[in-house]
Parts: sequence; C-alpha cells; structure tokens
Amino acid sequence: MFLDRTTERPAPAETGVDAARDVLKTVFGYSDFRGRQAEVISAILNGEDVLAVMPTGGGKSLCYQIPALMQRGFGLVISPLIALMSDQVQALQDKGVRAARLDSSLSMDARYDLWDQARDGQFDLLYLSPEALLQPFVLDKLSRLPVNLVAIDEAHCVSQWGHDFRPEYRALGQLKGLFPDVPTLALTATADPHTRADIKRALHIDNAREAIDSFDRPNLSLRLMRRQGSAAKTIVEMLRRQKQASGIIYCGSRDGSEKLARLLSAEGFKADAYHAGLPAHTREQRLKDFMADKTRVMVATIAFGMGINKPDVRFVIHADPPSSIEAYWQEVGRAGRDGKPASGVCLYSSTDLGWALRRLTMRENETGADLGIQKQKARDFFQFMLGATCRRQGVRRYFGDTTGQACGSCDNCLARGEPSDATEAAQMLMSALYRFNGPRGRKKLIEHVLGKNPEDYGARLKTFGIAAGQYKADFLTQTLDYCEALGLVAEEMFDGNKPIIALNDADALRALFRNDTRLYLRP
Repeated sequence: MFLDRTTERPAPAETGVDAARDVLKTVFGYSDFRGRQAEVISAILNGEDVLAVMPTGGGKSLCYQIPALMQRGFGLVISPLIALMSDQVQALQDKGVRAARLDSSLSMDARYDLWDQARDGQFDLLYLSPEALLQPFVLDKLSRLPVNLVAIDEAHCVSQWGHDFRPEYRALGQLKGLFPDVPTLALTATADPHTRADIKRALHIDNAREAIDSFDRPNLSLRLMRRQGSAAKTIVEMLRRQKQASGIIYCGSRDGSEKLARLLSAEGFKADAYHAGLPAHTREQRLKDFMADKTRVMVATIAFGMGINKPDVRFVIHADPPSSIEAYWQEVGRAGRDGKPASGVCLYSSTDLGWALRRLTMRENETGADLGIQKQKARDFFQFMLGATCRRQGVRRYFGDTTGQACGSCDNCLARGEPSDATEAAQMLMSALYRFNGPRGRKKLIEHVLGKNPEDYGARLKTFGIAAGQYKADFLTQTLDYCEALGLVAEEMFDGNKPIIALNDADALRALFRNDTRLYLRP
C-alpha cells in the first residue's frame, strides 16, 4: 500500500481498516491495532468527527497519521508543544512520511517554502501550534489547500473543564467553519463527561463519535501518602530503593523544582530541573538528556511531560498534589508506558487544599475569570486522595467507567483493617464550628472537641469535649481535611496570613447531619 510517492493513493474501495492495517505494518512496523485505534481510524476514513480519549502511551498519533496517509491531501495536526512537534515530524520523516511543521522557530524564507510545498502537494502531515494556526494569513492560506483531516492533540486544553485550559485553544472552533466537510479528530488522555461535552461544543463537533478507551493502567502501583516531616527526605529515601530507575518528580513551583533537583544531585542522583522559566534551549537540552538517560530523574513543574514519549519511566512522584484527577492521571500515566511495573506516589498535607483554593481565588481576583470549576476539581481530587476506595477504581469511576474490580495493589487495597466511619466525628466538628458562630483555626477547633484548654471561653459551649475519649487528634485532623474537600468548610485568612476555617455549604451540611453524606477514612 505505502511504497513511495510515485504510487497513487489508495482508491476509495481500499480505504477500510484492512488497508489501514497494511499502512500500520508497512510504514510503522506494527502487526495490528490495539485498543480503539481501528474504530477511530475507520470513523475518520468514513468522514466522521471523533473525540478519542485514550490513555497515555495508547497510540493516539496513529489515529490521525494513518488516515492522513491514505487520502489525497494532507492531515492538519494542532499540537501545543514545539519540542513535541519537532520530535514527531523527525520520527515520521525517518519512516519516509512527508511531514513538516510550522512554528516560531522557522525563518520567513522557510515559511514561504513550506507554503509552496503544501500547495504543490508535497506533504502528508502538517503540524502547527494553536498560536501559529490562528494568525489570519495562516487560516487564509490553509483554506486554499487540500486538508483531508483536522487533528487536535491534547484536546482537554480546549475545555474550561479541562485541567490545562488554554484560551487560545478555545478559538480552534473556527476550524470547523473553515473545513466543514473535513473530519475533525480531537484527542486526549483524560476527559470526564463534562470535559468531553465542552470539547465537542467548543470545536463545533457536537455529533462526534466518542471512542473512550479504558482508563485502567494495571501495571501502575499507586500510593497517596500524608507527608511526615520533610517531603525531600521522604523522596530521597524512595529513590535510594531504585537508584538506577528513570523517573519524574512533579513540584508545585519553579523554585521548588530547582531546590529539590539540587538536593538530589548532592545526594548522588542524576537529577535536573525543568520548568517554564528556563530558556527554551535549556529546556530542550534537559529533555534530550532525560530521554537519553543522561539524566535519570527530572524534577519538574507541569510544564514538563505533555507528549513525552519515554517508555521506561519507572516512577512518578508528586512532591505536591496536582490540581485535579485529570492532571493526576495524565501525569502519573507517564510511568510504565512499556507495560512493565511502575509506581505513582503522591505526597500531601492538611494545608495543600486550602493553599490550592486560595491560589485559584487570587487568580480570579487578578484576571476576573470564574475558576469555580477548577476549585471543584481540586476538591474532587482531595476527596479521592483522602478516601478509602481502590485508587484505580476511583479514577475509573471519576471518568464514568463503573466496570472492573478493585486493583488489589494500591495503598488502599493493601491497607490493613477496614475503613473508619468518620461521619459522627465530622458532625461533632461542624456542630462545634457552628456554635462558635464564626471561623476558627483548625488546631483550636480540634482541641475544643477534645476538651483541651478548659480556661478558654469556648469551654462553656455544649460541644466542648464532645469527642474526648472517642477520637484522637490525628483522626479529627483527617476528618476536617475531608470536610474541606467536600466543601463543608472553607478557609479564610486571618491577620493576612493565618488560615482559619468557616462553615461553607448549607446544603452539604444538611446532608451530613441527615446522614445522607457519610465519610470513610482509610485505616
């Protein structure tokens, strides 16, 4: 089927899945499709719009590369990262595929040459960034060219429900108006039902077929751990048990990634930092070093990872919790892409959710944007993190997949003992906060229900000592964390920098006291 560019394109009768399988073997060297690849390719060849949700390492790129090769014209691919586009174009060219990219690194002469080549039919695939695509002259030139499909990679960036929303992605809905008869393929590794609906609406592909692969990753062992002391010390101890392994450590800040990378290097690990504040050439070199195993551990912010194709990453550690379940699953999914055992560890503390919500509020105040969706996603992640259910089962349910059994290998599945019912403890804490008739510090609230500090004016309240002899302070701390994740309480700032908590959602509180909401903590 795919021999050289002097042969004719397949006739329409030869553009089915069998013909696509021939291209898969001849060009890409794989014996057969896996997962939902064949379904997606068949739909694209039939002219349908498709939203494909496939796991990291699930072969999403083949879903648009193969149909583009099988039809006259070329496939237009929108990708968010220049480094990723460069790698994919080079890999395709090495296979004899006529691929090119248009981005800010090209000179003006090179851009003119590119458009001439596209006009003369010398491309099978053309990669562009959203920023490059949405320049008016680019859209005008593309409208005159034989585009046979439009592929939008990392499509969760389109959605305001997505974990990495980018306003410039929202404008990609123009493409359907420009190419109304050309199939659109939107691809992502993680998207819950709300996000999927928003992607389709924004891209004007409301009737798109949804091809959703399993969200399960059986080779991943997952742990979410409350920090005990220094996160850096905990991470060093973890790495000493797998010193030669390749891994990624995610930090919540640029400064944090730099400091941890320096500490790990001083401890003898081949570690480096990666974040958006570094010069582009530095980021590119550090990525190359990581891919070539010159650097074993990449300590990074979320700027690192999208589209990284390194199959032998053995672990992903979150030194700080991610922003949502989608972000968590996308990031932890970069481990074990070769199918061999890999681990994902996330460290957290009681202060993390409050800080994440305050940071979103600051962004709202600065930009005027409504980030209520992102706040709810942060709460959803902490409910998942603090809860007692199987980790992989919890992820599947979040994305709408209610099938499958508990994994038997995550921290919750391996925990000794049964989950603890914290509903009554939560009711005690909320009752005490109500009787205080105003916000209180966490520690003071817990000490109140435990009956400590009898000289405090709160000792006269009925809730003073209500939990004494029944619960320990650590259990009440975890319960209060869970109450915050459920939105029962919210943090406020006192004297500028001291967080205090206040009752928040009246409907949620009523559900708690009616026992419609029950809280279970892992042993």
